[in-house]
Amino acid sequence: MPRRHEIPSTPEAMVWGYLDCSTPPILEVSSGDTVTLHSFPAGGKETLPDDLSLVAADYMKALETLPPGPGPHFITGPVYVKGAHVGDALQIDILDVKVRQDWGFVSILPLLGTLPDEFTDYETIHPAIDRQRNVCVMPWGTEIPIDPFFGIIATAPPPRWGRCGSPVPRAFGGNMDNKELRAGTTLYLPVFNEGALFFAGDGHAVQGDGEVCITALETGVTGTFRLTVRKDMELNWPFAESATHLMSIGLDEDLDDAAKQAVREMVKHVCARTNLSRNQAYMLCSLAGNLRVTQLVDGNKGIHMLLPKSCL
Repeated sequence: MPRRHEIPSTPEAMVWGYLDCSTPPILEVSSGDTVTLHSFPAGGKETLPDDLSLVAADYMKALETLPPGPGPHFITGPVYVKGAHVGDALQIDILDVKVRQDWGFVSILPLLGTLPDEFTDYETIHPAIDRQRNVCVMPWGTEIPIDPFFGIIATAPPPRWGRCGSPVPRAFGGNMDNKELRAGTTLYLPVFNEGALFFAGDGHAVQGDGEVCITALETGVTGTFRLTVRKDMELNWPFAESATHLMSIGLDEDLDDAAKQAVREMVKHVCARTNLSRNQAYMLCSLAGNLRVTQLVDGNKGIHMLLPKSCL
């Protein structure tokens, strides 16, 4: 019988700013088990609101005790999934994502974002989050519906890559900042280590495609994932699906090359699921696939393609 597990929101269950296959697992689960975990906003004490009474004690403890790495993200894990071997895929069913605090932050930071030379009046704001009404309230009064997700979902990097800073998404997933990876979506990631070594973190309450200024509405989130080992999938890059769409994911420093990767991966997966030839799948992508800019700000930029399953 599949089991349910919960990882406490303690510093011992997290790393700050990196992904590394040598990090000891904090939990061992069987394929098909569900895991609930918690995460905090990216950043450090400089992103906290003036009213520190709003800051949860577990978040403050993490800020005070975890050694910072090369990136700003708090990441929970890794979780060892029994039966996962190098070359397998990890199926991650995102069952639930909820915001766990009443505020978040949005920043303009030096040398970051899409227009770093044009926005040099650096600023951090702290929109309130109304969890009852599922909106955030901007300082100037605008209300935006929240749609929470984890910016980072990953398996551990290959051993030869060593410790990878958290900002740049790669073949193992990581900081993809893809707002489509919400509750109800299934993500597939390549496995590069025994046990897969699953991580998740970097809570977002809401984000637009592009994430242009460098942040989403960074906040604390709680999520529940079902982790299943797949021996029947040949996977080199992240791929996802919802009840209605397939989603390919392209990651590259060059936005054109990220788009090419997203198209190439969608063609591959359409061919694997249908009897269409590569030419036919390519033409289908041109007629029914929608390319979107995931984010422009994480080193490797992101493009994802959404293709309705009804077209298969």
